[in-house]
Amino acid sequence: MTSKAIALSQEQSAARNMVKGLMTALTLAGALAVAQATPLFAQERPATFADLAETVSPSVVNITTSTVVAGRTGPQGIVPEGSPFEDFFNDLENNDRGEARRSSALGSGFVISPDGYIVTNNHVIEGADEIEIEFFPGDGQPKELLEATLVGTDPNTDIAVLKVEYDSDLEFVEFGDSNAEGSRVGDWVMAMGNPLGQGFSVSAGIVSARNRALQGTYDDYIQTDAAINRGNSGGPLFNMAGEVIGVNTAILSPNGGSIGIGFAMSSDVVKNVVGQLQEFGETRRGWLGVRIQDVTPDMVDAIDGLADARGALVTDVPAGPAENAGMVSGDVITVFDGIDIENTRELVRIVGNSPVGKEVPVTVLRNGDNEDLIVVLGRRETSEAVAFPADEDVQEPQAAEEQSMLGLTLSEITPDLTEQYSITSETGLVIVGIDVESEAASKGLVEGDLITEAGQQKVVSVADLEDRITEARDAGRKSLLLLVRRGGDPRFVALSLAE
Repeated sequence: MTSKAIALSQEQSAARNMVKGLMTALTLAGALAVAQATPLFAQERPATFADLAETVSPSVVNITTSTVVAGRTGPQGIVPEGSPFEDFFNDLENNDRGEARRSSALGSGFVISPDGYIVTNNHVIEGADEIEIEFFPGDGQPKELLEATLVGTDPNTDIAVLKVEYDSDLEFVEFGDSNAEGSRVGDWVMAMGNPLGQGFSVSAGIVSARNRALQGTYDDYIQTDAAINRGNSGGPLFNMAGEVIGVNTAILSPNGGSIGIGFAMSSDVVKNVVGQLQEFGETRRGWLGVRIQDVTPDMVDAIDGLADARGALVTDVPAGPAENAGMVSGDVITVFDGIDIENTRELVRIVGNSPVGKEVPVTVLRNGDNEDLIVVLGRRETSEAVAFPADEDVQEPQAAEEQSMLGLTLSEITPDLTEQYSITSETGLVIVGIDVESEAASKGLVEGDLITEAGQQKVVSVADLEDRITEARDAGRKSLLLLVRRGGDPRFVALSLAE
């Protein structure tokens, strides 16, 4: 082999070695990247909850309530003298002869201030004559049971505030932000409480879902798979920073035991309620003064300027803050206090959490245009819905007329129909018949319902409704929005205008 060939062979060998080295380096770099990336996820999973539990446990309490239950006072059975069951039934009769007895219940709670304010569920202490607090064993904590006094309750959110007196500051925990980092779906959480009367207990899981609603008007529950059982009620749900992001309240279960579907009222709701109970001993929620319903997809085409099914559709405006601000039936509330409104539930919760007397900017969609209003909120607890006054400007129909349209047989109001269907309004069209195969029937309309508006305009006669239908069709609309009242309760229904 010539020197030139040898040199070329050496160059090729060096090139091959360089490529091999480069591939090896890339492989090692990739392996290192994987090795470094894997612990990144593992670090987010806590190796133990022991440190967190040890830190917050002094602030978690067991709650025992005692209630006096009256004995039976009705006629008692008579056992013949000398009967072998005489002593047994006499003892039973003595216990039931109107003599009071005590019933006990157990729950959980947590301390939120060094001077002894405690949060729990209303249903834990409701009707209790005596409430006793037991602290988690620890240095500096009360060793004896402490008697608690009731500060205030809010059945709407199932929250109660108690107070205990002690000769030194108590360990306490703080509320966190239930909408912030650490409260996302999938984040770790820890529940503490007194499940099934077994004493202090810890369970852990994740946030399974958020913004759950059960039955209450102001519901905003965090769903978790951390084990929650009877007795856990009123206990705290912690994020990994040791902040309370929820109050354990309910479980969903076919057998009464935990199946991994538990609910904790979110701290964003609880903080506001607790603050009011501490300050006033009662809640003072904002009141807008409207009746509302959700906007459904079939209503979108029937409402000028509405692009999608969002907002809160106003069905009634009794005397109150909204009426004073100029709001009217048929308005769609799209923005409240700078917050875009998706549905009625969101609006109710935001209004309820707003201070009484606050001046709030509200944007409504009316006849295709946005209207900006300023509403001074009233107080929900002391405000009553007021019946609408009769509209003196609307002429009463001179003669009854019946006609069928949109799957409905309609009549103007007559004395006979007023009596038959207990109609309280003086104007509108009465549904006196309905096609069971029609869209109107499928949407729940029934005989006796009263149509008072069509296309967000009042209707007094059948001719008025015909005009509204014609106007909607001429405008290219596919449906017509009707305001229907049943027993005084209003709701909007959109019916198709298909020929």
